[in-house]
Parts: sequence; structure tokens; C-alpha cells
Amino acid sequence: MKKVSLLAPGPTPVPPRTLLAMAQPLIHHRSADFQEVIGQVRAGLKKIYQTANEVLVFCSSGTGAMESAVSNLLSPGDKAVAIRGGKFGERWSLLLEAYGCQPVNVDVPWGQAVDPGQVEALLKADPTIKAVYVQALETSTGVDHPIQALAQVTKNTGAVLVVDAVSALGAYSIPTDQWGLDVVISGSQKALMMPPGLAFASIGPKAMELMKKSTLPKFYFSWAKELKNQTENKGAFTSPVTLFMGLLDIFKLIDEVGLETIFAETAVRSQAFKAAVAAWGLELYSKQRPSTALTAVQCPAGIDGQKVVKWLKEKYAIYIAGGQDQAKGKIFRVAHMGYINEFDTLQAISAIEMALKGLGHAFEMGSGVAAAQKIFGEA
Repeated sequence: MKKVSLLAPGPTPVPPRTLLAMAQPLIHHRSADFQEVIGQVRAGLKKIYQTANEVLVFCSSGTGAMESAVSNLLSPGDKAVAIRGGKFGERWSLLLEAYGCQPVNVDVPWGQAVDPGQVEALLKADPTIKAVYVQALETSTGVDHPIQALAQVTKNTGAVLVVDAVSALGAYSIPTDQWGLDVVISGSQKALMMPPGLAFASIGPKAMELMKKSTLPKFYFSWAKELKNQTENKGAFTSPVTLFMGLLDIFKLIDEVGLETIFAETAVRSQAFKAAVAAWGLELYSKQRPSTALTAVQCPAGIDGQKVVKWLKEKYAIYIAGGQDQAKGKIFRVAHMGYINEFDTLQAISAIEMALKGLGHAFEMGSGVAAAQKIFGEA
């Protein structure tokens, strides 16, 4: 029997105590007891988001919240900038097209970050652009986009900044209010250490005003409907009670450990893993602004990244991720976020070493483990 280890960038492992919290007998989603839970979840989300704004909760994947950020902000024919630096950036463009809007695409080479000056030039040239859609972390490439700088670009324009932080929120600091981020989207199954099934969207004042002018169709993902209900500690529809109970436990865990400690430990795991990559003689796929939440590794010549993923899964029941679309076969990706510790990271490094050696890469076995141990020891 093999113990399953999740080190892919979502879903990530769930703490055993949280699984137990979700295994408790159900309470009714329209009861006073559950209203109290919703109130506590609302407060916990604001703390994680570092915001005074309302953070809406949807029973969906992160893509549901992404869709809501199109349907609740825009009207048919509206123009919006879509930063396309990977698979999930391209999803913004597809969502805009699906709702009859006009994407103004900014194509960024995969592995690189967007230049805020390019976005600034577009907004100056066309003041009718209503929104800028971007990833905090482009999960498919391991690159962090400069969302703080983008917020400065959009601040004094009519455009709102919408940030997909599904893989980023909880892995490193994203001070929503301090940076002036209009909308920040996240999901439950990444750094928040929960199963898939919940999506979140913080709504700032500027986005709230644009929401009032939107004429695109919406029903389940209606921000106005959810705002009305959630501020009364209710859900507009049937709430996923077990996931709320789990999220409540996660917030307690985060309070016990401390957000800054979690950010620091995630950064050390990232540094240790990246030291291992260098010891193997390999390069990061992320040529600019590599994230601390995950690492995307450029495969050595002649080795298919999908085979590395398959090797770990079949031989050791360790799940990492391969490349997507144009990066498929060229990279593999390993997460550092959430309920992952230094020994999980060392285990993954050791397994990857065996896979790389088995697939024909020439390097000194154990070099990556030693490099990572050095980082952990110093930390």
C-alpha cells in the first residue's frame, strides 16, 4: 500500500483536524446556528484577504468566481484587458468572449510577467476600457504578475483591476486594501488547505459602482443577490455546510500559526526546492518573478515532463503537475503552499531525483536533497 502525497498546485492536502471538522453531523443551512458560522467565515475571509470589503462565497470552483467577475462588472460589447501569460490568463479572454465583450489581449510570453507600462499605455489610448483581468500567480507557468504595480496603473482610470489569486491567496501576502485591488478571486483547494468546492470574490468600492451598471445576464453568480443575503449571514442558495465548517477550522488553524509565519514557511519551502533544481543542473520555467507558491521546472533535453509526473504517481503515489498547452511535456510543477511541510518537500525532491535518473538525466544523486536540507537547516 502506498501513502498518497499531494504536491500538485491544487488540490493540496487537507489537515486531518479539518477533515474531522467536516465529518461532524450536519446542521441546517437556514438555521440560526449556521448563520453564526457564516458570520465567522465572513470575518475570517476578510482577515485572509486583508480587507474591510465584503468577500462573497460561491459553491463552485475558482472559475465560477472568475465568470462572476465578468458577468457582474460588464455589459455587452464592453472592452476589457486580458493579461494572457499562461493557460489561466487565456481563460479571461475566453470568458469575455463568451459574454459578448471585447477582450483587449495582452499576450505575454509564457514564463514572463506582464509589463505594467504596456497596460498603462492601453488604458490611456482607450478610456472606454472597463476592466483589467490578471492572475496574481499564473499557475501554469509559476510566474507572479506585478499586481501592486497594476493597481497603481488602474487607480486613476475608469477601469477596475480584477485579480485571480486562486493559487496565491494564503501562500504569500496580498494586502487587498493596502494595494487598492478592486476584485480579488480565490478558491478553497490551494493555500487555504480545503477540498475543492468553494470560490471567493472580494468586492471593492470601485467594483461595486461598476456592478450597478452591468447589464450582462447573471443568476447563480449574482453579486447583488449574494451581497444582500451574505450581509445578513445567509446564503442566496443552499450553502455547502460541510465546507463552511471546514473553512472555519482552517481559519482557527491560521490564527494559531499566524499568517506571516505561514507566508515565511512557504517561502522557505520554495527556496529549498529551487535550490534542489539548481543542484540538478536544471532551470526554472519562470524567467521572471518566480512564485513562492509553486515551482515550474524546465525539463532537461530529451526528457518529457509528463513522464516525470507519471513516474512519481505510479511508483510512489506522489502527485505533482505537468505542463499545460504549449508547456506540456516541457515542464513539471511542484506546490509549496498550504498543508505541506519541509519533509513533504524533501520527499518530493528525493522522488524527482529518482525519476530524473531513471529517465536518463545525468547529475549527482542526492545533490538536490542536500541543497534543500542546507536551506532548511539554515532556516
